[in-house]
Amino acid sequence: MSADKRIPVTEETRKELHDLKEPGQTYDDLLKELAQHRRRQDLERRFQELEEADRDELTPLEDV
Repeated sequence: MSADKRIPVTEETRKELHDLKEPGQTYDDLLKELAQHRRRQDLERRFQELEEADRDELTPLEDV
């Protein structure tokens, strides 16, 4: 069961969200899309950090 909630934003933020919204897209759908995009960016950043850590800790095959 879904309940409507209000999220207070400045008028500037509301305008930015409105500009990002596609015709027919709800603000709920837009916010879900933005949240998913952020989670993907965070995950990609974590993978890059792990790859960099591996590079620093592992010996290249040519050196073995």
